[in-house]
Amino acid sequence: MGRGKIEIKKIENSTNRQVTYSKRRNGIIKKAKELTVLCDAKISLLMLSSTRKFHEYTSPNTTQKKMIDQYQRTLGVDIWSTHYERMQENLKRLKEINNKLRREIRQRTGEDMSGLSLQELCHLQENISESLDEIRERKYHVIKTQTDTCRKKVKNLEKRHGNLVLDLEAKSEDPKYGVVENEGQYNSAMAFANGVHNLYAFRLQSLHPNLQNGGEFGSRNLRLA
Repeated sequence: MGRGKIEIKKIENSTNRQVTYSKRRNGIIKKAKELTVLCDAKISLLMLSSTRKFHEYTSPNTTQKKMIDQYQRTLGVDIWSTHYERMQENLKRLKEINNKLRREIRQRTGEDMSGLSLQELCHLQENISESLDEIRERKYHVIKTQTDTCRKKVKNLEKRHGNLVLDLEAKSEDPKYGVVENEGQYNSAMAFANGVHNLYAFRLQSLHPNLQNGGEFGSRNLRLA
């Protein structure tokens, strides 16, 4: 029995439609390759599926551009002229939009307002007021964000400062570390705890008995900043 005749109509099932497209596309390309070899023909195929997938085939002895140029010479048409006209229309439309926007910008800065009617002036005033409200809202949002960030930083620094102070007090009470002997050393230690790292305290003690109690150099404190 022979194969039944298939009715040519759109395949509703998307999966079956894609499978059929893939099989028949490969079949068409195979036939084109055979014609190229058997008949020394120049063939160019362009295929676009329903899923926007693009496929093409061009004979090895030619290119797509040569085929299009030969097509135009054979039929005496210029397929690029229509495309050029559409590009010119699109360019003209974009220029009009650009000129309109430039005019609106000049009007918002108080220029080019001589040809506006009372209704247009009122509409311009409303637009400017709405723009100012949007700018003010954006500005307040930025200020609020920056303020919250600064508050977080201050809170973290205060927490670090408190931890350093508690740590310093704990060490001052620990006999292992000893107590601070004088105010100068205490201030230096507190300054270091507060983040002032370029402040140091040195204590010079006499190394020779002749220098004690009346020697040229006594026990003294030096502070370098």
